[in-house]
Amino acid sequence: MLQQTQVATVIPYFELFMARFPDIDALATAELDAVLSHWSGLGYYARARNLHRAAQIVHLDHDGRFPERIEHVQALPGIGRSTAGAILSLALGQHHAILDGNCKRVLARYFTLEGWPGKSSVLSTLWDHAERLTPRQRSADFNQAMMDLGATVCTRSRPGCDHCPLAADCRARSEDRQADFPGRKPKKTLPVRETVMLLLQDSEGRILLQRRPPTGIWGGLLSLPELPAGSDVTEAGHQQWGLQVKEAAHWPPLRHTFSHFHLDITPVHARLIATQAVRDDNWLWHHPEETAPGGLPAPVARLIDRLSKSAL
Repeated sequence: MLQQTQVATVIPYFELFMARFPDIDALATAELDAVLSHWSGLGYYARARNLHRAAQIVHLDHDGRFPERIEHVQALPGIGRSTAGAILSLALGQHHAILDGNCKRVLARYFTLEGWPGKSSVLSTLWDHAERLTPRQRSADFNQAMMDLGATVCTRSRPGCDHCPLAADCRARSEDRQADFPGRKPKKTLPVRETVMLLLQDSEGRILLQRRPPTGIWGGLLSLPELPAGSDVTEAGHQQWGLQVKEAAHWPPLRHTFSHFHLDITPVHARLIATQAVRDDNWLWHHPEETAPGGLPAPVARLIDRLSKSAL
């Protein structure tokens, strides 16, 4: 949960998640919808899917016991080299280096390593430093200290160099170039995509939800039916889904930004002449005042909440 989200935001989610899924077996045997529902609001839903799948692998292939060999840990979905090293060093005292964002910042400044850490050559050099410096004894203490040093002293802005234990030999400090490291990610202009999201409401006040494919953006989540930008809702609703729309109102557009593109959403609230039978298990009627039976993307949850409030 902390991979892309701040601690203060994570705490209530973590507490509810652990109460619902207290161990690997509970998580592994749970429905994905239940897992995604407890993840709604944290974003990056691939993390939840990976966590669920990893629990299933541990449950089935490792007799419910978390593996203790780094190659087995790295083979679990969503766990990379640094995370695997952190788990095994901190939990089991094994000798493994780590390289989270805090460690990258400390090492980049200490050695004045030029370039963005996401570049393969820079990342490889950082790993070389981390592997060389991590002691065989007390690896867990060293790794925790490096993470804490980056989080509390060698911070992104206004680092506390005056009370840093590495200050005497830090090259960035000696050259007064702390702000230059680590190197910035090259800027790029995010492309913009457009879509129409439909709040299709029947005479009972229910709206139609559609489950997205298991992979890709919002994979496995319940979302609103979509049409290409500029579509005629009445015509498309009838042709694509056999729905008879009697009136449609366009709401103000909203933008949702992903890591690699902006999504401009035109919400359309449409009332149907009659309730239609759902086409398959990927479609369902849902009342906006009830809890959805699965995870919802953040903009979809906001639109449903607005619809619910407008009916009050």
